[in-house]
Amino acid sequence: MITNYIRTAVRSLWKNKVYSFLNIFGLMTGIACAGIIFLWVEDEVQYDSMHEKKDRLYAVLQHWQYDGYKRTFWSTPGPMGPAIKAEFPGIANVCRTTEEPVSTMFNNGSTAYYASGMYADSTLFSMFTFPFVEGDVRSAFTQPYSLVITERAARKFFGQTTNVTGKMLKMDNKQEYMVTGVLKDLPQNSTLKFEWLAPFQTYFNQNKWLTSWDNNAINNFVEVVPGTDVTALNRQLAAYVKAKFQRAVTTPFLFTMNDWRLRGDFVDGKQTGGRIGYVRLFTIIGWIIILIACINFMNLATARSEKRSKEVGVRKVLGAGKGKLIAQFIGEAMMMSFVATLLAVVLISLLLPAFNAMVGKQIALGLQHPLHWTALLAIAVVTGLMAGSYPSLYLSSFNPVAVLKGIKMPGGSAAIIRKGLVTVQFTVSIVLIISTIIIYQQIEHVKNRKLGYNKDKLLEMNITGRMGQDFAAIRQDLLNTGLIENAAMSDHVTIEGGNNTNAFRWPGSPESGFLISNRSITPGFFATSGMELKEGRDFLPGATVDSFSVVITESLSRLMGAEGSIGRNLLIPEGEETNYQPYRIVGIVKDYVYGDIYGKPDPVAFFKRDNDPRVMYIRMAANADPERAVKSIEQVMLKDNPGYPFAFRFVDEQFNAMFSSEQLIGRLSRIFATLAIVISCLGLFGLAAYTAERRTKEIGIRKVLGASVTGIARLLSMEFLKLVLLSAVIAFPLSWGIMAHWLDQFPYHTDIHWWVFVLAGGMAVLIALATISYQAVKTAMQNPVRSLQAE
Repeated sequence: MITNYIRTAVRSLWKNKVYSFLNIFGLMTGIACAGIIFLWVEDEVQYDSMHEKKDRLYAVLQHWQYDGYKRTFWSTPGPMGPAIKAEFPGIANVCRTTEEPVSTMFNNGSTAYYASGMYADSTLFSMFTFPFVEGDVRSAFTQPYSLVITERAARKFFGQTTNVTGKMLKMDNKQEYMVTGVLKDLPQNSTLKFEWLAPFQTYFNQNKWLTSWDNNAINNFVEVVPGTDVTALNRQLAAYVKAKFQRAVTTPFLFTMNDWRLRGDFVDGKQTGGRIGYVRLFTIIGWIIILIACINFMNLATARSEKRSKEVGVRKVLGAGKGKLIAQFIGEAMMMSFVATLLAVVLISLLLPAFNAMVGKQIALGLQHPLHWTALLAIAVVTGLMAGSYPSLYLSSFNPVAVLKGIKMPGGSAAIIRKGLVTVQFTVSIVLIISTIIIYQQIEHVKNRKLGYNKDKLLEMNITGRMGQDFAAIRQDLLNTGLIENAAMSDHVTIEGGNNTNAFRWPGSPESGFLISNRSITPGFFATSGMELKEGRDFLPGATVDSFSVVITESLSRLMGAEGSIGRNLLIPEGEETNYQPYRIVGIVKDYVYGDIYGKPDPVAFFKRDNDPRVMYIRMAANADPERAVKSIEQVMLKDNPGYPFAFRFVDEQFNAMFSSEQLIGRLSRIFATLAIVISCLGLFGLAAYTAERRTKEIGIRKVLGASVTGIARLLSMEFLKLVLLSAVIAFPLSWGIMAHWLDQFPYHTDIHWWVFVLAGGMAVLIALATISYQAVKTAMQNPVRSLQAE
């Protein structure tokens, strides 16, 4: 019996090639799309899963209490790690690292390369799982100038990943470091990212200010003893920093590695989520895509019901029960589902490289993992059951006497279900179209926001070698090219957060202070960056001029009230925090957007200092060709700063990169919307074919009575257009609610405009009309004589 069912199913699929192709294509597309989404979700959920001690690893974060609000930062005091290790029995180990990986130049004796890395304690290798391919944990950091590099860095520096321990690399053309180990390349889904590591103690010895409890500039990671009550430990930690430094306004706590990637957002001291929202959203979309594909299958299957009704009648007359018929049709659906799944695997493997390039990941199909095969099998089974359930119940319910006499089965509730399924498909499609448009509008809205500086034709370079000491000569050489308008230096990247403090004071300021960012810049920075002075002046050239002057943003001026005027003083702590040095306000610049591009920027104080610059900004002339200007800059740098490869970034490209998550959502929404529309149209095509098949004699009679082809085509089309319009009515409030909730997470966001809904609804109507017009016209043009022939 089973062999007979399989033979019948294969024969039926082969006989109806177009139907089989549409069904398998729809399922394949849906499964492939969902499969890629689930691979992305798996990658996100398994972030940092390579670490064997993941469940016992924590980062030390701090809530900072300001006047009426809290902020949460990863930065912690330099002495904290060893201190809490010694004082809290529940802490098994600690590891200190510098905050963000920095790009540093290394010279192997013949060639110089830049690589990104950081300083870390040797405990990092025992706490985190970073396997050595050469060297080992015991010998990694025995010397102060040791260097552990990744395989990628080894290939970059030496062209090989083995036999490199013991070799020397000169960091920044100053200190030589010995390579003592090579780590296996880090997985892409790792929070800690680096190409090199050097002993933290070396960095600590070079920066004595790290010994103070009031300087927060490093990361502390903790491994807890198994079974430790972390909640109780956090209660003990809460007042720890304040006990060491009385003026502290921080509350440290342990933040589990399990939440670093997905639940890392905090608002006013409360954990509010993070990327987990996108993970849930994509998971839902993946299953919705599969649902749409299954609905398409159902509609196409029922569209062929008239052709299979006699087969059902014969089988019932020969003794087949309803259960066996259901099993047969479910079996056919399962067969197509498995074929579609196998084809989807091929499609996924072809699309993954492009998808990885789009999302910036290194996701692999991973067919060597049993879990992936299990997931594919589960998707195939679930899809087959979902897709075959309704058609099997519907077809198996046919009355054998009626179908063998040629009596049409009444539509009834079955027709309502089919139309309801199409309505669901187009509702989802319209929601995705509206979402895509609004996401694009939000990105463009923020990109076109008045930033307070001019990011176009602005080039940024890390300070290397003697760029800081010889800046005056370099700047003059740049201006002499005729392609450069200005140049200046800063201690932080303009569009990023940088340093901040609550220690600045003025008459009437609260004891807890306000969070105020501070920047050290050279004269000409405002003109170079394009920031606009609202009042006062820029810093003046000269070694001693403006040593005790400050330029503030207008938000800081408003915060200070009457004390935030030109000529008034901002009090800056120096040495002991009870000693304040007055800095005279000489200028007020308009607010500019940095850090959180969607929110209001924190107030900023600018100081004239060039003792520790980190970045140089170069403003190209308005009429300069960027390519020529970059070449001229390169020539100047190679002449004035020899021994350092030329490397730069355009600020506008950095700014655009800050939208990576939103741009990813936008691109995926466009893809999902397109796929949903395509698959929905296949279902609509099937329903149109089904309707035309049922109304063949009706259409023949209408033509005999004088109905035109146009009139009949309009008659058939209107039935389906009503479904699309109903979908739009349902989708409009649904999409408005979803997108309003999404936009609410951004303090600075676009409005939802009425024309977006009209545009999306119009697109859906036009696409649906194009889909059904072929079937409607084809049916309307049939010969009425043949339509009215007795079967």
